[in-house]
Amino acid sequence: MFDINAVRAEFPILARQVHGKNLVYLDSGASAQKPQVVIDAVTRGYAQEYSNVHRGLHYLSNLATDKYESVRSTLQRFLGAAHDDEVLFTTGSTHGMNLVSYAWAAQHLAAGDEIVLSVLEHHANIIPWHFLRERQGVVLKWVECEADGSLDAQRVIEAMGPRTRLVAVTHMSNVTGALVDVKTICRAARERGIATCIDGSQAAVHMPVNMVEIGCDFYAITGHKLYGPTASGALYARRERQAEMRPFMGGGDMINHVSRDEVSYNVPPHKFEAGTPGIVQMIGLGVAIDYMQSLGMEAIAAHEADLRDYARSRLRGLNWLNLQGDCADKGAIFSFTMQGAAHAHDISTILDRRGIAVRAGHHCAQPLMQFLGVTATCRASFAMYNTRDEVDALVSGLELCHELLG
Repeated sequence: MFDINAVRAEFPILARQVHGKNLVYLDSGASAQKPQVVIDAVTRGYAQEYSNVHRGLHYLSNLATDKYESVRSTLQRFLGAAHDDEVLFTTGSTHGMNLVSYAWAAQHLAAGDEIVLSVLEHHANIIPWHFLRERQGVVLKWVECEADGSLDAQRVIEAMGPRTRLVAVTHMSNVTGALVDVKTICRAARERGIATCIDGSQAAVHMPVNMVEIGCDFYAITGHKLYGPTASGALYARRERQAEMRPFMGGGDMINHVSRDEVSYNVPPHKFEAGTPGIVQMIGLGVAIDYMQSLGMEAIAAHEADLRDYARSRLRGLNWLNLQGDCADKGAIFSFTMQGAAHAHDISTILDRRGIAVRAGHHCAQPLMQFLGVTATCRASFAMYNTRDEVDALVSGLELCHELLG
């Protein structure tokens, strides 16, 4: 059983008020709140256990190193990776995708080679490929989504041509929650010898994921959406692709030997983890993952599916609200505009005065905004700690917005 009251009690911020109203936090798609166990782990890490990792022989260094490195196995299990050395520590998905761009793609793509990506993508899964377009003449090949905001896997497969070297797509849209059949896409890409990079920033939060089953080459996740600290995350990089990668950054434990005339590099994953890392941040992420798995990813997914269905029913009942990309197979993320001249920022401001936190803007997904024919939307993104009562609060707040702005 998923005990929502017990879950909410683990997140101290949910007990506070904003503008004299009980906080209704519906912006987890941007960054999730933190449970007490993560807050305690970060506090303890700095107050009682802090030291640099890998470089010391004293007690605190060994303790920090053991805790830090244990997170790799935690993430291996969470991601369903075959080997723990396929988990590279990063500061988040943006770092992960840039690592793929610099360490792998820049070495294997030449002028005229193609990267296939979709209009659903977050800028973190667009800009690193634009760098290659600007600097190396790589061609970006865009796949449109359907009218309902879904992405047809067959369209992505049909876009793969003889010059395609990489397919970079999201697993779940951060704007609409649309789920993408990445397993089918990755299977087709591998049959054609094409590499795949999947943005798992949203999907890994809301559902079980398994790298072996998906069959991708790279999969990026970000810790702050997974109820962990900011500046934490990971990139799954399949062993075969790691062998084709060169270091992205230099310094620290990524070396084996350095002389005046030469340098040799450490083995993966350390080869791709330069400098002093986010020690406490990664330890906090490990605790967050353990917490999620103690609840059960299937149980979390079922709870959020109920919230999605209830919210969709309530929001569809507002005939002056335009749900953007309201496809059937989606997570509990809703983007919307209001008929008339109401701007997303005005809607967000009114909701905020009622203690309801939503996101307003282009959500770092401007190609999707252009496809939808809007400049901005409001987005309500639900998490494990949200309730049906909070859906009702959102609907009530939107009705006030319509009364004031409609």
